[in-house]
Amino acid sequence: MMNWLPFRPKGPVVSVIRLQGAIGAGGRGLDDAGTAAMIERAFKRGKPAAVAIEINSPGGSPVQSALIAARIRRLSEEKSVPVIAFVEDVAASGGYWLASAADEIFVDRGSIMGSIGVISAGFGAHEFLERHGVERRVHTAGKSKSFLDPFRPQNPEDVARLERWLGEMHDYFIDHVKSRRGAKLTDDPDLFTGEIWIGTRAVEKGLADGIGHLVPVLEARFGDKMRLRRYAKRRPLLSRIGAALAGETMGAIEERASFARFGL
Repeated sequence: MMNWLPFRPKGPVVSVIRLQGAIGAGGRGLDDAGTAAMIERAFKRGKPAAVAIEINSPGGSPVQSALIAARIRRLSEEKSVPVIAFVEDVAASGGYWLASAADEIFVDRGSIMGSIGVISAGFGAHEFLERHGVERRVHTAGKSKSFLDPFRPQNPEDVARLERWLGEMHDYFIDHVKSRRGAKLTDDPDLFTGEIWIGTRAVEKGLADGIGHLVPVLEARFGDKMRLRRYAKRRPLLSRIGAALAGETMGAIEERASFARFGL
């Protein structure tokens, strides 16, 4: 009968959002447009005691990572709601960018953390074309429009320009991590080299605050009367009714490859 009493005190509510998958624009995996409504509801519905983020992401687009993280920080500060991240298999590269948006980060002993670096990968096929008598024809207005064309020999000037861009993006990533983790980080020279750490080692490096799982940590923090209110990313109608598009299939393959980099 106690459950039906209208004025019975209830335990604090913790909003839970899940950030699962590779990060990239276009609706596949995680992007700011696709997660915005979920994140906004988690902070704005009622007055949650905290927002917990379940993270399982191998990374992806640095800009989409930054946009999602910035939205989380803005809402946290506007609503005065703390954010606690719980890492599952992996929070690497852009996945760690998301995790570091939280005020605290908890990991499993087997969680993969870090990979604070920037990568650009491609291929070169000009020798293959030459062997098969195929002539590549490209016409541009603007000398940089055929930048790093994979069907032409690599241009040293293009490579130097790409390396400069990657360095600038890497600096952006490092600045974000330092601004969020501050004095918690150790002075390990490998911290920002793209190296990864597992569980306890990530805690020792200051990349995470402790070993812990969502329910036990939140119950210890807010009491056993604490209630979880979960918010999910809304899937497109075609996806909900089971229609598979070629783009979604390719996205799934790309995401699988991203996780495979970490043996997952």
